[in-house]
Amino acid sequence: MTDQELVLLLQKPETREKAFGVLVSLYKERLYWHIRKIVISHDDTDDVLQNTFIKIYRNIAHFKGDSQLFTWIYRISTNESLSFLKSQSRRQHRTSESLQKALADNLQADVYFEGDEIQLKLQKAIARLPEKQKLIFNMRYFDEIKFKDLSLILGTSEGALKASYHIAMKKIEQFLSSN
Repeated sequence: MTDQELVLLLQKPETREKAFGVLVSLYKERLYWHIRKIVISHDDTDDVLQNTFIKIYRNIAHFKGDSQLFTWIYRISTNESLSFLKSQSRRQHRTSESLQKALADNLQADVYFEGDEIQLKLQKAIARLPEKQKLIFNMRYFDEIKFKDLSLILGTSEGALKASYHIAMKKIEQFLSSN
């Protein structure tokens, strides 16, 4: 089934429920890992993922097809993740950066984290990046999203994204070589 066919089924009341089940099965794992790289905690990721799917369900009628379905969904999940982090940092009276650093430092204690020492160092390096660089790095490096699609998801020019990715790579290299 193509994304266009899926969107048409999602927008019809009589096929909406079944089509939404298909959408969830197609995107659940991919979105989980995308959100997890942003919010870091497994439990928080589950909450943000649920909120993402609720928002998708409520707003699918407004999807115009100007972009690919996955870029629209990624934009929603990214915005939900960032909103969640802002809410958490406000609640804890912390900056977004200090919250991210604390989450990365606690990653080792997370029973759902299965990485080795190198992966833990990489996650700590990524956590120290500014928010936009972190998003760009994760989406490009791990999810292998093309700069053209990143531009649609993040609303930033391809040139600026490439520059941010390059800077993020340099910062990660510096962190890894100094630790």
